[in-house]
Amino acid sequence: MLYIAEAFLLTLDMTFSSHAATIAAFGKEFAKSGKVDQKFHRYLIDAQDYRNQGDYGVGPGVTQKQAAELIEWANNFIFTL
Repeated sequence: MLYIAEAFLLTLDMTFSSHAATIAAFGKEFAKSGKVDQKFHRYLIDAQDYRNQGDYGVGPGVTQKQAAELIEWANNFIFTL
C-alpha cells in the first residue's frame, strides 16, 4: 500500500524519505481533497501501526485476524485505486 501511495504522490512530483511523511502527504493530497476515499488513508495509518507492532515489537503484536484484515485492505488498495 505504501508503494501505491508513493506512486500517487509521484504523479504530483512529490517524494518523501519516511513512511510517516508519505502517509501524511497521501492523506493531504488525495484523501482530504476527496480524490480518493478517506478510508485508504486510514488503511495506511493503521497498516503502519501494525508494521511497527510486527517488525519492532511495539505493542501487543499482530494477530492472524489483523494480518488477514491487512491483506483485505491491500487488495482494496490495489484493485480500487
